[in-house]
Amino acid sequence: MREFAQQMSLEINMQDYRIEKEPFYLPIQDEVSLFEIAYESKLPLMLKGPTGCGKTRFLSYMAYKVNLPLITVACHEDLTASDLVGRYLLDKPGIRWQDGPVTLAVRHGGICYLDEIVEARKDTTVVIHPLTDDRRVLPLEKLGHIIEATDNFMLVISYNPGYQTVLKDLKQSTKQRFISIDFDYPSAQLEEEIVIHESGVDRSEAANLRKIAEKFRTMKGRGLDEGVSTRLLIYAGTLIRKGVDPRRACAVAMVRPITDDPEIQKTLEEIVSAVI
Repeated sequence: MREFAQQMSLEINMQDYRIEKEPFYLPIQDEVSLFEIAYESKLPLMLKGPTGCGKTRFLSYMAYKVNLPLITVACHEDLTASDLVGRYLLDKPGIRWQDGPVTLAVRHGGICYLDEIVEARKDTTVVIHPLTDDRRVLPLEKLGHIIEATDNFMLVISYNPGYQTVLKDLKQSTKQRFISIDFDYPSAQLEEEIVIHESGVDRSEAANLRKIAEKFRTMKGRGLDEGVSTRLLIYAGTLIRKGVDPRRACAVAMVRPITDDPEIQKTLEEIVSAVI
């Protein structure tokens, strides 16, 4: 799997976007069956949840499971409609059209994943609206025609509701075009299993990391903007497995990334010391 990049070749190999090896994923609730129903029913899907809780891993797992290419777009404020649907490029033979990531998935089939869609401008995201109702079409204004989505096309978006602001939020006209699955941090048992599998630490070390994470997460809104992610637990576990002192590993992978405030850092390090 790779994120979409402008390709200068006229030949598009959708095989490049397939997940070749099954990603490790432990279901939290009924998200797997809901995804399968959404895909079979041609429903667009929205994934919501905090950073590092498994949204992207889940989607990679499902792309492998349903055997579809996965084209990922990391949304940002400079993203334009042309970045999504395509543009004319100047090449040696002359001017040619280059499909964007959305158009690629619509034409050839696959999952088009717009990651952190709230980071994109609202006037950019409206381009996906015709793909989210029963029309399932994509107007290409620069080419002057409309293309219909193949049966195995699926549109998926994601964002972190914790970072919503007045300026960075989805319009209701966009939100109400998707079904939504909420993600959160896994249960204690599942999170330990994930950390063990992904980092290679033993169960007692994974349990300690999970306990620290639980205590950190209670501080959300009381000095921390966000709780520590499962991803950061895996990073800490990886450092520990490589021989880094556990307390130092937690400081580097779990404390420093989530706050720059010296007092908060000190408090978090005291929590680490109390657990390890």
